[in-house]
Amino acid sequence: MTQARETLPDLLRSGLDVVFVGINPSLYSAAQGHYFARRSNRFWPCFSRSVLSEAARRALGVARLEPQHDRALLNHGFGFTDVVKRASARASELSLSELAAGVIHLTVKLEHHRPSIACFHGITGYRHVISALDPDAALPGLGVQHLRIGGTRCFLVPSPSGANAHFTPADQTGWYDRLAEFAHSLRAP
Repeated sequence: MTQARETLPDLLRSGLDVVFVGINPSLYSAAQGHYFARRSNRFWPCFSRSVLSEAARRALGVARLEPQHDRALLNHGFGFTDVVKRASARASELSLSELAAGVIHLTVKLEHHRPSIACFHGITGYRHVISALDPDAALPGLGVQHLRIGGTRCFLVPSPSGANAHFTPADQTGWYDRLAEFAHSLRAP
């Protein structure tokens, strides 16, 4: 019998284009050992339909990326981490002290690895980051954020959770396409 994981490892290294930041791993994803592993989560299908993943899909020879591709994406400029590393059934189980400590740890990781963009999934986790790092900031909208963590630009997309009924899968894919445009604009001379 395999032992259940308590969390997911950070998939980070220097030189990444985009690091996807979730609020915390689900118990299911931690048990599976992959980010966004639950079938009802829209991350993998929407990311796979986006322009953002096109080069990685082509290089990996797949039409659709799946949770088991999370580690391979490091070689294609994408990383993964969370605001809080403790897995839980629901993000609402996280304490304010866990979230505050998580912001500190996340900041250290981003300043160390210096990805071009930190893409936050959902306002819930990002709200704690912006409150800690820029307490006078207004509640952010989706897209490019004014906040920088070290040299890393921040971008906010809707939560890909299947429970997020405010955004359709097409909306989610559109936000990854906008992220691709933003990433491209940062590389342009």
